[in-house]
Formats: sequence, structure tokens, C-alpha cells
Amino acid sequence: MTKIHPSKGKLLIAEPSILNDKSFNRSVIYLTEHSKEGSIGFILNKPTEFILSDLMPEIESDFMIYNGGPVEQENLYFIHQLPELIPNSIQISDDIYWGGNFDALTDLLNSNSIDKSKIRFFLGYSGWSEEQLTEELKESTWIVTENKFQNLLNIESDEFWKNQLLKFGGEYQIWANAPENPALN
Repeated sequence: MTKIHPSKGKLLIAEPSILNDKSFNRSVIYLTEHSKEGSIGFILNKPTEFILSDLMPEIESDFMIYNGGPVEQENLYFIHQLPELIPNSIQISDDIYWGGNFDALTDLLNSNSIDKSKIRFFLGYSGWSEEQLTEELKESTWIVTENKFQNLLNIESDEFWKNQLLKFGGEYQIWANAPENPALN
């Protein structure tokens, strides 16, 4: 397997070796920032039981909220493909942006002007301090891959981690098909 280095727009696939990590077990993370100062990303495949209107009653929306990671879980974040509609968005990759003007977003949501496949909301984020992610990569905690999805924001959560592992073949196929809780086997 060719080694890919982390950078903005790449995916982190949790290695099966972190089975006991409640936050990151079977996670796929989209990196939105990676520099010498640290890294930030959002877990793409862990939906919560909340929808947007549960957290913000002034917004009439049933968009699902995902668990973005263990840091600042009291804050709401979003990534999207709508820079022309949401001013002040930060470009992450060719077609994915982070954040932007929340008042403009609120108006768009309340007027039903946003397609669910173009935006994803998160409670919290995944963060690494300077060199922390590098150390975790040395410990084989993560696999770094390119984002090859046409619409990363529209992926189904249930089998995403498993399907990513299956692509690597070998022992990853065994882990991908193992039950989430091996004690139940």
C-alpha cells in the first residue's frame, strides 16, 4: 500500500486496532485542516439521534446531525458545497467548503433552498495538536487515503468504514467483516 501523507481534503480511516476507542472506533474522518500547528477534521459516518431543529428550534429543518468528534461537542459545525450561497466559506478541496455566514445559512434552510446532499452538520470536531496526528500515524492508528467520492456529503454512514477497509484487501477484509463488538461473536 502506498503511503499517503495527511493534508486538507484527505480521509483518515480508523485502523481496526483502535477498537476500544469510543470516539474513533470505525470512524472515517474528513480532514479540513492540517498544518504544523495541528489538524482538524469531522467524522463522516457517526450520525447522532438529533436533527437540526432539535438543536436550533428557530431553524425548520430535519437535516441529520453527525458526531464530528470529541472536541467542543457543544458547538455546531458544517461542511458544504454551496460557497456561492454561503458567504465567507473556507475552501477545503475543489468542491467542499467549511463554515461560512450562519445568518445566510439560516435563511437558506428556513426557505428550503438547500439540498441535503450538499451539506453536513456536526456536533464537535476531531482535533490533533502539533505532531499528535503524526505520532498516531506512526502507531498505525489511521490510514490516510485520497477522497475519491463524487459527493462525500451524500455517503451512507452504515457501511462506510467497512467499505473503505475492504478496498485495502488482505487482513483488512477480515476486520471489515468482524462484528463491531467482538464479544458478541
